[in-house]
Amino acid sequence: MTTFEKPSIPFEFKLGWRYTRAKKDSRKNHFISFISAVSMLGIALGVAALIIVLSVMNGFQKEVRDRMLAVVSHVEIVPSAQGELLDWPALGERVLKTPGVLAYAPYVAEQALLVKGDLMRGSLVRGIDPSLEGGVAEFATQLPKSLKEALVPGRYGVILGDEMAQAMGVSQGDALVLVAPSGELTPAGVLPRMKQLRVLGLFHSGHYEFDASLVLLNIEDAEHLFRLSGPTGLRLKVEEPQAAKALAEDIQNQLGADYFVSDWTRQNKTWFAAVQVEKRMMFIILTLIVAVAAFNLVSTLVMTVTDKLADIAILRTLGASPSSIMTIFMIQGSLVGVVGTLSGLALGVLVAFNIDVIVPFIEHLLGTRFLPKDIYFISSMPSDPRASDIVPIVLISLVLSLLATLYPSWRASRVKPAEALRYE
Repeated sequence: MTTFEKPSIPFEFKLGWRYTRAKKDSRKNHFISFISAVSMLGIALGVAALIIVLSVMNGFQKEVRDRMLAVVSHVEIVPSAQGELLDWPALGERVLKTPGVLAYAPYVAEQALLVKGDLMRGSLVRGIDPSLEGGVAEFATQLPKSLKEALVPGRYGVILGDEMAQAMGVSQGDALVLVAPSGELTPAGVLPRMKQLRVLGLFHSGHYEFDASLVLLNIEDAEHLFRLSGPTGLRLKVEEPQAAKALAEDIQNQLGADYFVSDWTRQNKTWFAAVQVEKRMMFIILTLIVAVAAFNLVSTLVMTVTDKLADIAILRTLGASPSSIMTIFMIQGSLVGVVGTLSGLALGVLVAFNIDVIVPFIEHLLGTRFLPKDIYFISSMPSDPRASDIVPIVLISLVLSLLATLYPSWRASRVKPAEALRYE
């Protein structure tokens, strides 16, 4: 009966794995293993830092975008010539036939001052149609029905962001004075136009900039206050916000030069471009940390080769080829790189998926806030780990680790047995 032996593990793998461990009776091996552990730790921390930082930046971008889209228009249509949009119902019905457009609503957007006693604060006044605004703004759907019903023309009631209300010290039922930017010409000169408003309620969008500056007013009251004969533009909600740019270009081609069509990516182009630049720069900087840790393997392998000259000579004498010697030390360095990369991957993913628990704990421990809401768009640390970021990080780390093994392994393969054994 014929028996088949299982193929044994190549000796290059056995020796490569053995050289990564220290012998109990060798201080030099202990030191080399310590340097290997430091290199492994450096790779792990570099990979973990890359994954965590990029995940946080992805989460920050996603969180701000989602909160921003709850307030801003996906697409806006305004007249090319400065003026009002008198034909907005017909224009809205025409645009609504475009595939991908879900709803439309007219608006008036003007800047003004709000005054309460000695306090004065700049604001963005948005005149809205309460019956249509919920179709284009997600945060408007969260307003109580009674509050939207109270926003009737002629009452001059306003809905404030909660941050603005807190800054001005007002609450529901209080009175404010609105100062319009254009004044009235009188015999005594140009006097500012002022109107007393009543606070009907507050809203919270989750986006500090809007909560601290936006004021909602009935569109007819806004037209009267700012002396307009119609809305200043039309807001659209689209099915896929990420495709808003292409849809805006399509609508622009349909409407021609009489209207100007813009999308939310154009209105916030500078901010999103800055985030992308920061993300790329952080990737490059943190990749250099991984590269430094990976190339620490060079010194580790050089010391190992120096320590193992006698072993190399004996192996060559027994018939091992230069390529086998090179493979042994490449395996040793690669093992350090692989273990370090996988450890960093596990640590980075673990932190990235639990950062909403870890960061509050650290903030509580240190008694500080990393993201003050009056400075940043959001006040909590978000995270959005993506395979499109994690996979390149792991591959780059493995490639750098492999490259770091080439020169020391090549030097080991060039050792001559006679010279290595001369002083043994």
